[in-house]
Amino acid sequence: MKTPAFILCPGRTEEFFTRLLHHYDNPPPFAVLIKQKHKSMKKIISIASLAGLMAQAIFGAEPALTIYNQNFAVVRDTVPLDLKSGVNNVRYADATARVEPDSVILRDPAGKHSLQIWEQNYRNDPVTQELLLSLFEGKTIDFQNSRMKDNTQSREFIPGKIIRSGYVPGGGSEQPIIEVNGKLQFTLPGTPLFPDLGDDTVLKPTLNWLLQSDQPGKFDAEVSYITGGFTWEADYNLVSPEKGDTVDLIGWVTMNNQSGKTFRDARIKLMAGDVNKIQPQNYPMAAGRVMKMMDMATAAPAVTEKAFDEFHLYSLARTTTLLDRETKQVEFVRATDVKAPVIYIYDGAESGYRFYGGLNSDRGYGTQGNKKVRVMREFVNAETNHLGIALPKGKLRFYRRDADGQMEFVGEDMIDHTPRNETIRVTTGNAFDLVGERKQTNFRVDNGDKWLDESFEIKLRNRKKEPVEIRVVEHLYRWNNWEITAKSDDFKKTDAQTIEFRVPMKPDEERTGTYTVHYSW
Repeated sequence: MKTPAFILCPGRTEEFFTRLLHHYDNPPPFAVLIKQKHKSMKKIISIASLAGLMAQAIFGAEPALTIYNQNFAVVRDTVPLDLKSGVNNVRYADATARVEPDSVILRDPAGKHSLQIWEQNYRNDPVTQELLLSLFEGKTIDFQNSRMKDNTQSREFIPGKIIRSGYVPGGGSEQPIIEVNGKLQFTLPGTPLFPDLGDDTVLKPTLNWLLQSDQPGKFDAEVSYITGGFTWEADYNLVSPEKGDTVDLIGWVTMNNQSGKTFRDARIKLMAGDVNKIQPQNYPMAAGRVMKMMDMATAAPAVTEKAFDEFHLYSLARTTTLLDRETKQVEFVRATDVKAPVIYIYDGAESGYRFYGGLNSDRGYGTQGNKKVRVMREFVNAETNHLGIALPKGKLRFYRRDADGQMEFVGEDMIDHTPRNETIRVTTGNAFDLVGERKQTNFRVDNGDKWLDESFEIKLRNRKKEPVEIRVVEHLYRWNNWEITAKSDDFKKTDAQTIEFRVPMKPDEERTGTYTVHYSW
């Protein structure tokens, strides 16, 4: 086992560390004793930091992953090397099945050895029955066959010469041809029994290096590479009480490993953002850019979330094991009493009616409306609202507790990557007890004087037992130069082609609003 360097601190006797030495072939090279009376030193080296140093010394560096939500990851692993000065043949058989070979970087993290890969060969044809048959083409091997005779299962061994294995490099296959007793057959006469693996086989994906070293030495090198087969995504659950506008938010990250390799006790980071990555072709990346990704994988996981370059990096607080073909979920954010008021939106012409840059004088355009009033939630991602952490894109699910305390699902929506202090607005569904109607009441156009007038009537009905405010959204889609010449309610301009009326309504109230817009060109 690897020999550690111990730091002894108050509260731990020498006997405690002496017992640990029984796990090692050699005693530790040095020990530093911090005496009880040096209180300032006690503050500098804490028990927690000591535990981290001991773990690293005892177990070595853990594998590290930085997973992107674009079906790839950056891997950093340790490779034990025992090199002679000059050229060495080294086999690394612990890469993923979807490694990008041209992204590999090998280095001595201590900086004592200069390493240069003169040649790299990547093999990803692990041993299969078909592959071994191909390696023994033209040779005779035994085939085992089981059969029942007098209610007793017996085994027989049939010699057969492999004329054609049926193996096709790249994953294809053909019918095998086996010669048995001087006759050819297109099926295997039984289970093939191979005398050995052959001289040119690998049990799993392997990188073979022709490695130049400037000096001999035995040390742990660091290998880093980019691999496919990894994804992660965020999901959020928001739970609100029966009444009120506050919610509790729980965020999960879901990681999926389809890389062909298990990562045990790995330090995992998740990169949120739209990183430019050429896909699906496996083109080599510029060395400087790859090194930049390697650096992010080696950063100390001291914080849960931080800004990194133009993206955001999330670090899992503890090492975890991510098995091949496993989906793992980890909670990454939890907040209570987040203010997320309900907003009701009536967009009577939301079915694709927009201003597209040209004059539109078609009387019927934009007059087909709907009666649905959307239910939305809005909250600010700020510390003053018990949040303030950059939220990666993902699905939000809303739950509301009933009078008996049971949670009921009331809708879901997607959010994009959202920085802190930004407002999030999501749709949860359509209101059952709110109804809107919209119709065109007047339309006049004068192409000679270049103007157009249009009027609308909007009816709202609140069948709830409590008051609500409905935001009526209207799109002015006919021309970019417009003016509201008549209105029954005040409005707010939300963008160059959109206005919004905020209409307060009492329980069981019906209201009618009108407005006229004048276009000129």
